[in-house]
Amino acid sequence: MPTPFTVVFFYRKPRVAGNFSIEFLFQHIQNALPPHVRTRTAISRHESNGLWPRVYNAWEAARRQADINHVTGDVHFLTLLMHKRKTVLTIHDCGFMKHPSAAARAVLRWFWLVLPVARSRVVTVVSQATKDEVLRYVSCNPDKIRVIPNFISGRYAPRPKPFNARRPVILQVGTAFNKNIERLIEALAGIPCQLVIIGKLTEAHVALLARHRVDYANAYNLSEEELVRQYEGCDLLAFVSTYEGFGMPILEAQTVERPVVTSNVLSMPEVAGGGACLVDPHSVPAIREGILRVIGDEAYRNGLIAKGRENVKRYSLASVAGTYARLYEEMRS
Repeated sequence: MPTPFTVVFFYRKPRVAGNFSIEFLFQHIQNALPPHVRTRTAISRHESNGLWPRVYNAWEAARRQADINHVTGDVHFLTLLMHKRKTVLTIHDCGFMKHPSAAARAVLRWFWLVLPVARSRVVTVVSQATKDEVLRYVSCNPDKIRVIPNFISGRYAPRPKPFNARRPVILQVGTAFNKNIERLIEALAGIPCQLVIIGKLTEAHVALLARHRVDYANAYNLSEEELVRQYEGCDLLAFVSTYEGFGMPILEAQTVERPVVTSNVLSMPEVAGGGACLVDPHSVPAIREGILRVIGDEAYRNGLIAKGRENVKRYSLASVAGTYARLYEEMRS
């Protein structure tokens, strides 16, 4: 049996109204690692707000190190006081570099990218698109940054259903600014359908839906089981984001065997693996054309579903956990 060693997984303190995608991802990976890879969980005491709470969190993290330290994302600055040779950092995306303030972008670049990457032996990213983005902001050996994708939850499984071409249910997951819901709503004007939106709507969203007479349903704060049922109940997924570091809804829809319309930018074509209709997310006519093609062309739609069925095989929990286990073993040698 291989010599046992311990990996500490460092997590941010979740925000009261935040999401838990990073925690969900790595807690499952922890549980799927082989027995000789022992794990501990270290959650920051303070939320990542302001200078002194972050200084304290970095100091606290330095006192909780083990054989391998894995900073799981978001709180990249925790690496600054850690032993470099023992530290791996995961970067999920560089969306924070879209901050409107130039001064804030400069601080974020140094303390979330340049210095944390320098203080880590290995950096993992969830897509090649994210790796390319990191390398635009940081000068380092590209081999230091390794692509290890996210995985699909075992709660998702094939659930084929007849496609309702007369009035399809179109699922939209997320309402944040990058989810591009405004252009999607405009693109659906006049198309017989129901748009199911997961995520809290603003008054502006509701007004836009009324203006374009789009029939819709809305749900938020769903459990994972409830979200799975939304995928199973829809006819297609529209995921035309302007920015993603990965794009889990693409894989979730493909696993359930629903056709996907997604963006032709950043990580989304990479994640879709040929199993999606790719459109320009900045063009309302392009979004509309893609959705109409999926609705109206049965052979094309079935081809997307078949390609998606093959694509999701690349994203199993066992495969992702095994890749991390090999990385940790390499760092121990």
